[in-house]
Amino acid sequence: MPATIILAVDIGGTFTDIVALDKQGARIAVEKLLTSYPDPSAAVIQGLRRLLLREEIPPESVRYVVHGTTLITNTLIERTGAKTALLATAGFRDAIEIGNEGRYDMYDLALQKPQPLAPRHLRFDVPERMLADERVYKPLDEEALRDICRRLRGLEIEAVGICFLHAYTNPTHELLALQIAREELPAAALSASHQVAPGMREYPRASTTIANAYVQPIAEQYLARLERDLQAAGIAAPLNIMLSSGGTTTVAAARSFPIRLVESGPAGGALAGVFWGGLLGQRDVLAFDMGGTTAKAALTRKGELAISNQSEVAHVHRFKRGSGLPLMVPMIELIEIGAGGGSIAKLNALGLPTVGPQSAGSSPGPAAYQLGGKQPTVTDADLLLGYLNPDYFAGGAIQLDADAARTAYADLASALDLPLERMAWGVHKLVNENMAAAARVHAAERGLEIRRYCMVATGGAGPVHACGVANGLGIERIIIPPLAGVGSAFGFLTAPIAFDFTRSYVKRLSDIDLDALNAILQELQRHGTQIVQAAGVASADIRVQLAIDMRYVGQGYEVRVPFPMETLTRAHISSLQAVFESEYRAFYGQLADGVPIEAVNWRVLIRGPQPRIKSPAPPGSGQHEPVAVRPVRFFADAPPVPTPVYRREQLAGGWMAQGPLIIEEAASTTVALPGWSAQLAAGNCLLLRRG
Repeated sequence: MPATIILAVDIGGTFTDIVALDKQGARIAVEKLLTSYPDPSAAVIQGLRRLLLREEIPPESVRYVVHGTTLITNTLIERTGAKTALLATAGFRDAIEIGNEGRYDMYDLALQKPQPLAPRHLRFDVPERMLADERVYKPLDEEALRDICRRLRGLEIEAVGICFLHAYTNPTHELLALQIAREELPAAALSASHQVAPGMREYPRASTTIANAYVQPIAEQYLARLERDLQAAGIAAPLNIMLSSGGTTTVAAARSFPIRLVESGPAGGALAGVFWGGLLGQRDVLAFDMGGTTAKAALTRKGELAISNQSEVAHVHRFKRGSGLPLMVPMIELIEIGAGGGSIAKLNALGLPTVGPQSAGSSPGPAAYQLGGKQPTVTDADLLLGYLNPDYFAGGAIQLDADAARTAYADLASALDLPLERMAWGVHKLVNENMAAAARVHAAERGLEIRRYCMVATGGAGPVHACGVANGLGIERIIIPPLAGVGSAFGFLTAPIAFDFTRSYVKRLSDIDLDALNAILQELQRHGTQIVQAAGVASADIRVQLAIDMRYVGQGYEVRVPFPMETLTRAHISSLQAVFESEYRAFYGQLADGVPIEAVNWRVLIRGPQPRIKSPAPPGSGQHEPVAVRPVRFFADAPPVPTPVYRREQLAGGWMAQGPLIIEEAASTTVALPGWSAQLAAGNCLLLRRG
């Protein structure tokens, strides 16, 4: 039997989504179930067995499996990783705690900084010193390092991060330290900065290295267990892991660099936005993905997602830049713009309503789930407003209890002396406004006019809130793709096998040593090619791309410049200056004439071919009449409006209706507010228009 089925598995904080796609006939099947804790792989295997049995899919027909997970993010947020030590250049073990000496809120007298994952008593000074120009100033004291490793063995250390000064220019000392640590600590997970984050800026480089070591034992155990369980289920197909940068890689690479999975789930939502936007001819897309725990968004530029090498995780204060642990790993530039369906509504210290960041997750879940949750959540509010069908949530797999939702909101409404439905409407509106404000600021910081963008809404809660968020942003078009509720999992299927490496080589353009630079680029290309080929990509199908982080001398941050990957000559360097000036002008609106230009980081991306995915949704039955009419509240003080309810699987080409209306499907619900229209467009996408 030919292997034609590809599987995608997305583990979220509340739901685990599984998508099976037949690449030959564009047949698709979906399974959605609550995420299992403490072992999320249990729900994966349960869902896979259920899907394969129901759809009569033989396990041997599975061609490959793509998996994205929140395991790494949750481990960092919950601080449940390995007992981790840091080996640092003598005199620099506290750099990880000093940070950049900035204050993310200069007026907060009780400001809290994120605590390092390696506490001070587990950070050790190693006698050695490498200079920025690659010269050895002080050789590594091997005997002193062995003494430290023996102390670590007595402390029962599980993981070690090695971050020596300027190791990205010359890794000799880190390589020797790795060899000694393997001999002295054979059971410990080891991460070296020149392999994990080979770039300048000591604080984020050390933070990334420690984070990689911190999550490595858990990632290794989880991935090994998942591979074993897939084999037990009869699925012998390769397992590929979704990266935060929008590509997939092998399990072996994911085990070595688990920190690169930190945003693997949300990356799928961004990829889905690009795919469905492109299908309808939209290059400027706001990919809006709202699930059970968080809502995230990504903006395209000329049809491409921006890739960032600077991010944060495990924030002390949500939405406050600088309050998290910095990471230097490539990832799609995402913004966490709000709460998810399970996020809890409460009053803050000032007595004002707020939503999140705490979430009811899948256990105990929102109050309406009847699984033990008692606190009011966004899902409870949406149910009380009439947006959700209590008998058809998750295709009827979860029966929602409106009385339980009312009980959960009773105390909150009483505290503010508001009618219960008015309180629920306020929570729904607050979530929408917060998300719109965050997206608006994100776009403005990048010089993008968000009002001309088209939103692609995915996630179980995304289509419910899409019109409300779009109203706040001035966006006039929304695409709701087929199976929007499992949009991230579907996005995994569009991801190519890819991996990238970065090296800092800081030189003015006029001072670049072309022989040294080309040697660096060839080494990066060789390492990346090995990983991509191990994932099954033929040499003839491999594509290589180059991007350089550049700036004017004296600036603190860089602009990323795309450039053809080839052996660089002096003529190429002249062309590089022109490309930089074009990118810089587009971003800042002007140039700094007369100021020398320097290149900082050189990034080589190696990727396989883009998967060819057809629009998988079959045409509907053409029964365009509403299946029900129910009262829905759209305004704060106006009474509920009798609103027609449609079933998406019944709609076919030519259908169009004026809002307000609701369109239900198994994994999500689309709410078209008053003033919006809906129609069935190409690829069986719903296209909502304002006005």
